[in-house]
Amino acid sequence: MLWTIGITALATSLILLLLQNFKTPDQVVERKVDHRYAVSDPQFRREMSVLLGPTIVHGNQVTVLQNGNEIFPAMLLAIRSAQTSITFETFIYWSGDTGEAFSQALSKRARAGVPVSVIIDWVGSAQMEHSLLDAMQAAGVQLHRYRPLHWYNFARMNNRTHRKLLVVDGHIGFTGGVGIADQWTGDGGDPEHWRDTHFRIEGPVVAQLQAAFNDNWIKTTGWLLHGPSYFPALQEQGEVDAHVFVASPSGGSESMHLMYLLAIAAAEATIDLAASYFVPDRLLIEALIAARARDVRIRILLPGPHIDALTVKIASKATWGALLRAGAEIHVYQPTMLHTKLLVIDAAFVSVGSTNFDIRSVRLNDEASLNVYSSDFATQMTATFEADLLAAEPYSLAHWNDRPLRERFSEKILLPIKSQL
Repeated sequence: MLWTIGITALATSLILLLLQNFKTPDQVVERKVDHRYAVSDPQFRREMSVLLGPTIVHGNQVTVLQNGNEIFPAMLLAIRSAQTSITFETFIYWSGDTGEAFSQALSKRARAGVPVSVIIDWVGSAQMEHSLLDAMQAAGVQLHRYRPLHWYNFARMNNRTHRKLLVVDGHIGFTGGVGIADQWTGDGGDPEHWRDTHFRIEGPVVAQLQAAFNDNWIKTTGWLLHGPSYFPALQEQGEVDAHVFVASPSGGSESMHLMYLLAIAAAEATIDLAASYFVPDRLLIEALIAARARDVRIRILLPGPHIDALTVKIASKATWGALLRAGAEIHVYQPTMLHTKLLVIDAAFVSVGSTNFDIRSVRLNDEASLNVYSSDFATQMTATFEADLLAAEPYSLAHWNDRPLRERFSEKILLPIKSQL
């Protein structure tokens, strides 16, 4: 009898802990954000700075890197040239040639005496051989896996770091969508090589990237990385205005949600959105529909036949009907897995980084986004978006209405857990 009671109590405790992973933040936006100004209005910048975190800073240069052929060589060159510090945080780090190249580059700089600090998500590195971890730690890399599963943090196992951050010498930063795995190599032209975009950054905003890394370094280790090796004086390197802000369930989780809502509410002409995982909540859908009511043209680019998460694809499609009925355009990318995260509004505002357009990113993950306020940069990213559209097929309301019954049934099954996908 006693052992039955004990097992029941243990099972109940585990269920309660598991249910904590479905809990949303206590403070959430629940009402539609109204259209009060355009993205070109100084008020938009003021509120994005005040409500979302770090102030917008001038004098940055943002270089666009397309696919692994451009992304990985640029990142490895920066790592190999490091003189004073390297900080690196990623979700995906898998074994393979790419993982080995990064391990060797980080290890070599650590052996040369450069402080190297690395955070790798515990879930995202599940396909990483321990030999890579051991080799880096043996070389002197200060490497920590983010939130490994223990009995005492079971209630937070769903809180992962999805940030992609690399800062070298406090001067050069990288962020975007790429993970450290062979799937990102090549030019994104076939199903074995994913389509993605990453960004090399110089200028004052790099300090905000470093602060974003420090946010999780402190959570993981209890140590603060500071001093001129990490936060040197930064000179202007370009003409771009930008800022970086972070989101996490442990603080500021609604900032990412609010950023999307504010930006969409400010749109007056165009919204171009590329999203590898598109599972918006009710407010985001309403915001897009409200933008269509203002005659804003909305183009949404999503993965097509190639996607690494079938459940996300199913849950995503359930939301398409309302958007298509409102007149939004949906296009599905054909050649390979589309992993880009890109939002361009009114040829003036761009948001890039690790954040997906889904509930997991805005409520559960630790994320970091770079917002750029530049018409030239927005024009460049619109050209990138439209180039990808050429490799996509339009998806109509008729397509959606004719989807098979098995898809509709699967959508209903996944509805209660779509925030976890």
